[in-house]
Formats: sequence, structure tokens, C-alpha cells
Amino acid sequence: MKSAIKTIVVSALGLVVLIGLLGMFVVTGPVRGSQLLWPVVEYFAIEEFVGVTTGGQIRPNLFEISPTQVSIEPVVTAANQFLDSLTQIQREDILFEVDDKEWQRWANIHLSTRQGVGFLDMTQVQAEAAFALIRSGLSARGYQTARDVMRLEGHLADLLDNHTEYGEQRYWLTIMGVPSTTEPWGWQLDGHHLIVNFFVLGDQVVMTPTFVGSEPTWAESGRYAGTRILEEELLTGLQFINSLRPEQRQSAVVNPDKPGNNNRGELFQDNAIVPYEGLPAGDLDAQQREKLIDLIRLYTGNIRPGHAEIRLTEVLKFWDETWFSWVGGTSEEDAFYYRVHSPVVMIEYDQQTPVALDGPQMPSRRHVHTVVRTPNGNDYGKDLLRQHRALQPH
Repeated sequence: MKSAIKTIVVSALGLVVLIGLLGMFVVTGPVRGSQLLWPVVEYFAIEEFVGVTTGGQIRPNLFEISPTQVSIEPVVTAANQFLDSLTQIQREDILFEVDDKEWQRWANIHLSTRQGVGFLDMTQVQAEAAFALIRSGLSARGYQTARDVMRLEGHLADLLDNHTEYGEQRYWLTIMGVPSTTEPWGWQLDGHHLIVNFFVLGDQVVMTPTFVGSEPTWAESGRYAGTRILEEELLTGLQFINSLRPEQRQSAVVNPDKPGNNNRGELFQDNAIVPYEGLPAGDLDAQQREKLIDLIRLYTGNIRPGHAEIRLTEVLKFWDETWFSWVGGTSEEDAFYYRVHSPVVMIEYDQQTPVALDGPQMPSRRHVHTVVRTPNGNDYGKDLLRQHRALQPH
């Protein structure tokens, strides 16, 4: 009873504070208002980390500390070169403890406040070193996608004539821990429509949560004309759903209607409870299996070579516990959402309603969000960090 009363009181207090700060938001303007409001939002939104689960309880013993034999030296070197390029004040701003809640502060809202050092405050030399760090953790395709998201954010700023809230350089980096080939550490890229969490332990890597999206998903004009993202993720998803037999498709499509947004693993959803839905991967024939693996590879393949293959192997190990679900229609004109979900991965692709651009309040391929998570407690490498500390309790 006391717990319920406390929850009600805290929620009511939070609502009062939020209303007051929203008034400040209106008076002081969106950017200044967000700086006042966002810490309160974070306070109420960020929970003690558990992890994404299917029923609220973590499934144990899914992850283990195990050398990969894939060198992490290029990432460590890039991180140190980036740090060496910074001023002392910038280093103080960018460095956090390896288990800091900074990991969980990422947010795909353009007005959220950011930690660390932003590209807007970097010299050209520092920016080049920052991009080298990001490139060291991603595959060539993953890095190209990340840069194209940033370019499309610049395109959005041009379309809206709003370079205060949007822009190609409005992305921030933080580093957790000390770059090392033996001790745990990591880095985070945070900004609108692009978040990469990159945890390192020895030569192991966990690159989740990862968020990639854009509005719009292609530039038809302007300085970035021709830039497109997430086209393969769209087409490969459609190819897979349309390769299913009628009875399989009936299982996979959990709802043929999609009036709104469906992603479950976005900002502040580290403890989301997401039951398995749809079609079990074990029910697929050989050709369908390859199509679904091709789809999964588009997401795991954003990680640097070597570690990408290890991640795909980890996912395929749980093939008989993997589920595929779909919301929406299955024609080229339909808006849709899909999810690939197992004990060790949750991949989401969601065509969303417009936010920044004008248009009907219906989902479309013009605004897309994708999220990749590691369920059962290993987002941000937290389960590996827990095991490391149990072995070396210093």
C-alpha cells in the first residue's frame, strides 16, 4: 500500500514539475527550454538497468567472457588519438566511468540535452579524429549509413530553415572508462536519429543499443540530393514476408493495420517487456531461412569486420528460439513494422508518423526508425561487465 501511495505521489510531483518546466519551455524557447526540462525527464525515465525481457525476468547464462581473436587495437588507437586531440576541458567533459548512467541517457529527440563533446565544438582535426573513432567500430556500410544519417539531418535543417535544432554536426561523443585492450571501456555517439553504444571488454564488443533512422529517409534536392538510407532494410523485409506461404504469413502478421508507431526498444526502454510474437524461425524452409538471415545480417553487419561475424554466429545459435513478427500491409505501397526477436537480439524496423515534416498523420517510409538491442541484460555490455567484476572485484 505504501509503495502504491509513494508511486502516486512521485508521479503527481513529476507531473507538476513537468508542467512548470513546459511553461519555461514556451517562455525561453525550445533549446533553452529543453536544457531546463530534460534533466527532469531523465530523472523519471531512467530506471535501474535490468534489460529487455519477454516477461520481466532475465534469462541467465546467455553471455560469456570469451576471447574472439579479433584485434581491438585499431579501436583503442583511434580512441586514444581522439582523446589526445582534445583540450583538457573537453577531456573532462567527455570522460565518464565505465558503468555511468551516461550509457542510458541516449535519446532520439532533437531537443534532448547531450553529454560529452559535440561536433559543433570540435576543430577540423578533432572532428576527423572523432570520425576515425566511429569508423574504427563500424563496417564500411555501417559507417556510410551513419554519415548519411548525419547528412540527412543537415538536409532536414535546410528544408525547415532551422539550423538551431537540426544539423549535420549536432552529434555528441562520450567515452566511458579508459581505452584498453584488457579492461572494460566504451564510447557512445548520441544525436537525433543516430545512436551507437560501443562497449569493449578485451577483444569482445557489444554494439547495442544502436538506433538508426531519418526523416526524410532520402534527399530529393539540395546539397545532399540522392542520399538515401535503410533502403535494403525495407526491400529485404518485404522480400522475406512475401516469401512466406499463406499460413506462415498469417502467423507472422500480428496486425494487418498500422495506424501509428510500433517500436518497443527506443529511448528509455532499457527494461522493456516484449513477448515473442509471430512466426518461429524454426518453421522456415531452407530458402526462407536464408532470406531471414540476409535480413539479420543487414543489422549485425554494421559492426566492424570480424566482430560482425561473431555477432551473427551468436544470433544464429538461438535460431530455434527466434521469432519474426510483422505489422501492416505487405505491398510496396503499405507502411509496415517488423521485428526479429530472440534471447540475444531484438531488431526493429518501423515506418513512423511525421514529426518534423508536413503530411498526413500516418506512418510512411519517409520517416523510419530502426533499433537493435541485446535482450536479457547485455545491452551496453552490462552482463559482460558484471561477470568481469565478479572475476576481478577491484
